Amino acid sequence: MLKESQIYKYWDIVYSCFVPHEMLSEYRMSVHVLIYVYSGEMQVDDDGHIWKVSAGNYVFLKRDHQVKLLKQMAEDKPYKAISIRFERSFLRDFFSQLDKSALPTKAKRIREAAVLLPQVPSLKSLFLSLFPYTDANVKPKDEIIRLKMQEALYCLLEIDERFYPTMFDFNEAWKIDLLPFMEANYTQDMTLEEFATYTGRSLATFKRDFAKVSDLSPEKWLIGKRLDKAYELLSHGNVKPSDVYIKVGFKNRSHFSSAFKRKFGISPGGVV
Repeated sequence: MLKESQIYKYWDIVYSCFVPHEMLSEYRMSVHVLIYVYSGEMQVDDDGHIWKVSAGNYVFLKRDHQVKLLKQMAEDKPYKAISIRFERSFLRDFFSQLDKSALPTKAKRIREAAVLLPQVPSLKSLFLSLFPYTDANVKPKDEIIRLKMQEALYCLLEIDERFYPTMFDFNEAWKIDLLPFMEANYTQDMTLEEFATYTGRSLATFKRDFAKVSDLSPEKWLIGKRLDKAYELLSHGNVKPSDVYIKVGFKNRSHFSSAFKRKFGISPGGVV
């Protein structure tokens, strides 16, 4: 069975367990995800709009939304969940097999970042069938996983016809504005590849778009912003020199110290 802080994945079905502490993460959802919380609780925060998903409930998270996910204990039980991720390639294959004349033509796309799903027999049956694989020693065959993915998609389409235009929208993911996103997240320990993904771009497109809004390369912009923030924190006495590099997004202390001295002419410990 799942153990503390354990995650494992079979194709695009993910089993996760976090105990006993809370786990707060920020995601830009690059794919649609169906989640069943079978222990603990998860909160989905979309810019202040919060959905609470308690044990025994299901939630659908829509692609191309940036949300905060708080996974925590509830009733003295750890957070445990099964997630099903719907990659575009899978959705394209599924859509190619549908009878297009039977598709609902007036259905509107889902606009919300999250949809709490009803307690329907089809979802209950689906996730009950996935429970045996919470034991990492029992690995399902790829053919079974694909069938379960198809079953999950049929469940959603049966629940709400809005899932048709939502799941089978194959337009490119939206791009969010670069500088506002980076201004809000430059202290996060994120690579350029992750900044690109979270803003809806390939790395090459990210760099081209960044050149349109800044004379600096994204690498130099990030280092400069992080160093300026470090100097601000140190000058106000809000953090110790030995800890500040982590606070502003650097991974390596010696690299941070060298860059700091080059820019300000003093070591981090010399700021008063």
